[in-house]
Amino acid sequence: MSKILLSPSALNLFHDCAHCFWQEKVMGIKRPRGIFPSLPGGMDRVIKSYLDTFRAKNTLPPELQSQEDFSGIRLFSHQAQLEKWRNWRTGLSYEEAAIQVVLSGALDDLLVKDGLYIPFDYKTKGSVTTPEDAIRYYQNQLDCYALLLKENKMPLAGYAFLLYYS
Repeated sequence: MSKILLSPSALNLFHDCAHCFWQEKVMGIKRPRGIFPSLPGGMDRVIKSYLDTFRAKNTLPPELQSQEDFSGIRLFSHQAQLEKWRNWRTGLSYEEAAIQVVLSGALDDLLVKDGLYIPFDYKTKGSVTTPEDAIRYYQNQLDCYALLLKENKMPLAGYAFLLYYS
């Protein structure tokens, strides 16, 4: 039996359309995708580069320094390791061998507070979403990242951050 490869987006597909998930994972028939816009990918690279400049200085960018929620928090300092985790091919993974399932994910970033790790994901869109929509659309992704960190022996702070650039 071959391993079933899962990711946050694969689990979102299951949530959206269980039949589509089955067709992809069992039959090898992928759900049709529309044209993928290049702007979000380009913005993602710009944001990562921007935050990496502050990581090199061991500080947070001004827009985060001024937020009370970020008090005592720093950017994960191991740039080379983070670069691996940002790539879906070399990102964090966890295998549940008994059921032949591998979960993997590519982090945007990682924060640290008092030795505890905090998943940190960037979003680009025209406007900031509501807390309800953030939960609806991104909770699964952040939960997957938390599980991946936990299973890779990285203690968690118990929450995550979404950073919106609009």
